Amino acid sequence: VEGAVSSSGRTLATRISLCLAFVVIWALWCVGLHGLFWLGVYVMALPTVLRFTGRAAAEAFPSEPNSMKRVLLVRGSRAVVVVAAAAWLALVWRFDPNSLVHNNPVVAAVSYGLLKSVVVLLLADLAWHLARSWIDRRLTASSGVAGDASQAARQGRLRTLLPIFRNMLAVMVAVVAGLIVLAELGVKIGPLIAGAGIFGVALGFGSQTLVKDVVSGIFYLLDDAFRVGEYIQAKSYKGTVEGFSLRSVRLRHHRGPVFTVPFGELGAVENMSRDWVIDKFRVNVSYDADIEKARKLAKKIGEELKSDPELGPLFIEPLKMKGVEEFGDYGIVLSFAMTTVPGMQTYIRRKAYAKIREAFKANGIDFATPSVQVGGDARDSAAAAATALRTEQAKGVAEEG
Repeated sequence: VEGAVSSSGRTLATRISLCLAFVVIWALWCVGLHGLFWLGVYVMALPTVLRFTGRAAAEAFPSEPNSMKRVLLVRGSRAVVVVAAAAWLALVWRFDPNSLVHNNPVVAAVSYGLLKSVVVLLLADLAWHLARSWIDRRLTASSGVAGDASQAARQGRLRTLLPIFRNMLAVMVAVVAGLIVLAELGVKIGPLIAGAGIFGVALGFGSQTLVKDVVSGIFYLLDDAFRVGEYIQAKSYKGTVEGFSLRSVRLRHHRGPVFTVPFGELGAVENMSRDWVIDKFRVNVSYDADIEKARKLAKKIGEELKSDPELGPLFIEPLKMKGVEEFGDYGIVLSFAMTTVPGMQTYIRRKAYAKIREAFKANGIDFATPSVQVGGDARDSAAAAATALRTEQAKGVAEEG
């Protein structure tokens, strides 16, 4: 009941406000202030007309939200409505003898500057949304395309650079549009640009770390050191690259934490997701193991893994036993190696461990295990007894003394 009462109260207040607004607009027309009259009409009607125009234009491309044609049609139709309203208002001011535009040059300059500024802002808005639509479509396309290695690298580089380009473009469009609007309003932008340059130099000296981060990021991107989706390590930071800003990179560790690292803090970057990975591991076997049989078993295991429909495409070079790496304390150390696609070496190594264990166990090749042998002869026993006797005698002498 309370909700219904409050809703009816808001509705009544809205109706009263609309009635008062219509009365004021009509009064402006009656006193001959046609310019202000049309401004009031636009304030009342233009938002509704723009919403209706945008919805009607969007219905032409209901299944393509990021289509440039849809953006052009929706934003363009709204811009046409606003430009038509501004043009009509300019005509009213021009032919209305009672308008302040004719009587005061300052008001005329500001008024026409405002109308021109509206057109500039509409063009900037249209250009920005068209560019953003194109960038978003390229990002979506690059995320779903699967091809050869060169194409995948190109798409990864696009996913890395396009978001940064989008942010820079937004700043550039906003700055240029703002300067043009100020110029249309009669503000001299030359001193502003010069002052901004001096301020930029001072800001650069005062924030050398920030400038270092931005410049380092530019060179990292130019060198194509890493891309979105790649796993990298830099100093004590490692993880999958999730995104960039102008001064930092966001890394997702494989255990979940997210590192936001300034570019100036990265230093040398180790990229673990490029081209291929050589994975090496060692297995300890007993000293009486047959090395040649172990080599043949390893080759057979490598062929089995290579022919596996799931693991085969992940291999570049199959599993091989390189030979005896060293003689350990408890057995012989055998070295194994394989070349895989980046990021899958750990998964394949686990499969290889399981197969090596089963194959070695089935063919009588024992793994080395730590062992301790305890034993001795009569001579060692006599020496131990003599040592114990001397210890007891020394204790007795000490007690008597």
